[in-house]
Amino acid sequence: MNESVELAPDSTAVITEQVPDLQLQLLIQLLDRETRSGLPLTLTIPAGVLHGEVIGHEAWKAEWSRSLRQVEGEGSNLMAEFPETVDQGISELQAARPGLPRWIHLRDATLIFGGTAPLRLPLWRGRLSDVSGWALGRPE
Repeated sequence: MNESVELAPDSTAVITEQVPDLQLQLLIQLLDRETRSGLPLTLTIPAGVLHGEVIGHEAWKAEWSRSLRQVEGEGSNLMAEFPETVDQGISELQAARPGLPRWIHLRDATLIFGGTAPLRLPLWRGRLSDVSGWALGRPE
């Protein structure tokens, strides 16, 4: 699950990582087209079991931006613009490397790990390559 760097025969550094589940990537790609849609999903990740509503990137970005606007202090104006700035950088990278989604976004997520109380998260973002299993729905 960890990324590693290998040297190719021509001494070029090559970054390798686990391959994400194709069906999950395609599901996320569909959600990216429908900004108002979401699905209940349960994931197995290295930290434990995570469940919530999987949403597309644009929906996550809008909610992330709203939460950053609530930050108070001297840098609050910069924080409000941060999601759009990040998105512009990502768009430039994706133009050079088009393909399927590499990230998954959940809202109203709950992380269950070890013997501790569940951790509730309003928004969560993670690498698809770190997801080792998934199921539609939430635990009962």
